[in-house]
Amino acid sequence: MAIAVNLILLGYFKYANFFVTNLNQLSGSSLSLGEIILPLGISFFTFTQIAFLVDTYQGKVKEFNFVHYTLFVTYFPHLIAGPVLHHKEMMPQFAQRNVCHINWDNVAVGLSIFVLGLAKKVLIADSLAEFATPIFSAVASGGQPMLFEAWIGALAYTLQLYFDFSAYSDMAIGISLMFNVRLPMNFNSPYKATNIIDFWRRWHMTLSRFLRDYLYIPLGGSRHGKFRRYLNLFITMLLGGLWHGAGWTFIIWGALHGVYLMINHAWRGFKQKMDWSDGGRLAKLGAGTLTFLAVVVGWVFFRADSFSSAMTMLHGMAGLNGVSLPSSLEGRIGGYFAGIDWVVFEDQTSVVSG
Repeated sequence: MAIAVNLILLGYFKYANFFVTNLNQLSGSSLSLGEIILPLGISFFTFTQIAFLVDTYQGKVKEFNFVHYTLFVTYFPHLIAGPVLHHKEMMPQFAQRNVCHINWDNVAVGLSIFVLGLAKKVLIADSLAEFATPIFSAVASGGQPMLFEAWIGALAYTLQLYFDFSAYSDMAIGISLMFNVRLPMNFNSPYKATNIIDFWRRWHMTLSRFLRDYLYIPLGGSRHGKFRRYLNLFITMLLGGLWHGAGWTFIIWGALHGVYLMINHAWRGFKQKMDWSDGGRLAKLGAGTLTFLAVVVGWVFFRADSFSSAMTMLHGMAGLNGVSLPSSLEGRIGGYFAGIDWVVFEDQTSVVSG
């Protein structure tokens, strides 16, 4: 019942208007719930409360101090962007007396981590946004990005999102350490992953752990055969996508990663059956490149304002909208493309026929 109350509140504040909008589109009605103001951090404190309730039901919780519990749920450093906290990591720390005293070593280290996170956000993530945002905005307005434009937008957003999200986690960890409380690590070089399973062990690690412990395993995990395992993986990632936002693009992103994980587990099982090794450096490089490209495709859906915009971006990345080059490069490489007719505009050259 308590879990249901948490989910109902989350569903109302975060997803009610999304549901009503889609219902209106399907039925032609004009229902309206008015403007619903989303409470700050509701996704994160809802997850922490659900984890506490489930573990209490299973007899895993040993500490029930109400003040510590309230602090655990409302602990301000993590509420905006994570990491997702687990009570067994936090509540024992709150019970320690030295938490209430200033530790200048922790203040110095925490401030250093915070400044590094702030630098990631302001100097790197915000700079990358200047490349990604105009391209995605143009696509949302009906633009057709060409090959290089589309890839610049997709890659810029891929890096922007990592540095943005990683920066917030670093700042949360730094602020918390200044209060003598250690938050769990949330990122571990995710773009170095050589498969999607490895990626989710490195990206938003606390969310991956939550989805595994409180959704995938309760659904049955891998205990009921391969079909159920793949279905559970898909459902888990689908709901994980929906948790990120009330929109079809988030659902598609989650479903896409669910399919990725299904393929990855099937391929891993096939390799074990055939007794194949992981290969050498070249094979790892290929696996890492393929994984990164799959992640980039997923981020296009995550960032796009609609499915059609995402598909337009992917068409551009595949070169189906043509190729554009800066006019300054036309003279240098024109000799290599003598059979192509070029039309020069003010700031770019576009292939129109060939």
